[in-house]
Amino acid sequence: MLIYIAGSGAMGCRFGAQLHEAGQEVILLDNWDDHINTIKENGLKISGDDERIVPMTIMKPQEANRVGDLIILFTKAMQLPAMLESIQGIMDSHTKVLCLLNGLGHEEVIKQYVPERSIIMGVTVWTAQLVGPGHVKLASTGSINIQSIDANEAEMGHKVAEILNEAKLNAIYDQDVIPSIWRKACVNGTMNSLCALLNCTIGQLFATEPGLQLVHEIIHEFVQVGQAEGVKLDEEAVTDYVMKTSVTAAHHYPSMHQDLVQNHRYTEIDFINGAVTRIGDKHDIETPRCDVITQLIHTKEKILIEPK
Repeated sequence: MLIYIAGSGAMGCRFGAQLHEAGQEVILLDNWDDHINTIKENGLKISGDDERIVPMTIMKPQEANRVGDLIILFTKAMQLPAMLESIQGIMDSHTKVLCLLNGLGHEEVIKQYVPERSIIMGVTVWTAQLVGPGHVKLASTGSINIQSIDANEAEMGHKVAEILNEAKLNAIYDQDVIPSIWRKACVNGTMNSLCALLNCTIGQLFATEPGLQLVHEIIHEFVQVGQAEGVKLDEEAVTDYVMKTSVTAAHHYPSMHQDLVQNHRYTEIDFINGAVTRIGDKHDIETPRCDVITQLIHTKEKILIEPK
């Protein structure tokens, strides 16, 4: 099976490397020249729980010319339309597209470029850190939940889950993946945004009483808004999930911290806390914590990224 990883940052490299080592043909797609050149010349360097060099094929999206069997979307949310536009030539009627992006609302964007029967939506709690060009740090363990949007394509969804499991990625075919996507968005809406603002690890955030109080208040906003959208969410269960994730990822600087604080890149805040604000407005639900967090992240972007 020819698998493209569309967006080969930290998580894309993790999935690409594990699928490659499981015997799949994998091509990484990315637009970062230094990253591409380093992997071409030296292979992908992996550190953390294990130390190894993995030889990988990598290129820019517009350079790919073979139709893929599976495309896994790992690009940043704000870059999704441009990525989907650039890979139109490597998709045909049998190509499946699996979305594992952080945040909410990606399904509607993907449908503008990909037939609904070809879309698989998913969520993952695997973690990874991009140390530098061609170098990722992988630690801890994780899992994936996926579901074919078209119920008639469930068999293919199960096949994709099997392929992911052959790569030890702990995939589950879910009968209703939307609550899992919202639950992960809530993880990101607490850990990602707050760690980026406070410049701390997940463990440091959750070790403070004020931080924990804020986490609970954010969870409440996510659950209220999700329920108004018809998503089956139980606040106690979501809270328990967030707390357990905070333990397993305590050492980790989440991706928004990596993007904004470490690398001075724009974040996906508009698709996480910002999405809750937008959806809450639609249902006349107040979301003061998500509102302020979104404003603060955008303020920090302007301070760290935009020219003075």
